[in-house]
Amino acid sequence: MEDKNLKFYQTVGARIKEIRIAKGMSQAELAEKANLALPSVSTIENAKSKMWLVSFARICEALQVSPNEILRLDVPESTGHLPEEFAAILDGCTAAEIESILKITKQVKSTFEDQKKEYID
Repeated sequence: MEDKNLKFYQTVGARIKEIRIAKGMSQAELAEKANLALPSVSTIENAKSKMWLVSFARICEALQVSPNEILRLDVPESTGHLPEEFAAILDGCTAAEIESILKITKQVKSTFEDQKKEYID
């Protein structure tokens, strides 16, 4: 796999693992629900090989998440819902909490920008 493609598969695999763990599922449980072999789940999460589209669809169904939640593509259709998600996160927060969240978000964004610059240089 090319470096760029490998990074994509690693990111997707990491997101699948993160969601699986957040839902309290083992790899074996995900494999069973997705009708996949256990080694396939491990291979996908660790980006050891390319994933078939049908496997991806089965994983999304087994985890009960949309493909967008795992892929997070940088296109308007998949990012258009983000303002509502941020509003939901901030709902019920005090002004001080909102300010803290804003500062943290700015720092995270700055870190990402620094990493992009390092990758380009």
